[in-house]
Amino acid sequence: MPCYAYIATSLDGFIARPDGNLDWLNAAQARITPPEDCGYAAFMQGIDALVMGRNTYETVRGFTPWPYDKPVYVLSRTVQALPDAPAGVQLFQGTPAELLAHAQRQGQTRLYVDGGLTVQSFIAAGLLDEITLTRIPVLLGKGLPLFGPLGAGHTEVQLRHLSTRSWDFGLVQSRYALENKKA
Repeated sequence: MPCYAYIATSLDGFIARPDGNLDWLNAAQARITPPEDCGYAAFMQGIDALVMGRNTYETVRGFTPWPYDKPVYVLSRTVQALPDAPAGVQLFQGTPAELLAHAQRQGQTRLYVDGGLTVQSFIAAGLLDEITLTRIPVLLGKGLPLFGPLGAGHTEVQLRHLSTRSWDFGLVQSRYALENKKA
């Protein structure tokens, strides 16, 4: 079952400030001239469901209106419920592999994996197929990194470049296939 990440980072590899603030990303999005969306709508057309960690969910939960019309799985080992969750949002407390099996039973075969720790857990489990990485031309100096330890069984993860494009407003987006997924 294919799993894809579509995520933005600062040029120095952070997805948020140390406190989770995304002001720098919001400022970059404000420079995008509509109807340009950097491929997001086309990407979402091929997605059946989203997977995100609790921290990402808590951030996205504050967006008005709720941005997703697809099922959303929130991975968490610490919370027991998601009070007042939007329709289609459900808590899942299993592993990435267990989530994939569950989603497949629901007929969801193409998953969007979002959030730093969740992307890291799918990479560590050998379950991420592709990543679309949009680099924002800002250096944060510190923050929450997109990538971290690779997990047992990985000394490195090879990626194959699929495409790169850029826009006059400064964003550069590259798409990669992960080559050495676990079997």
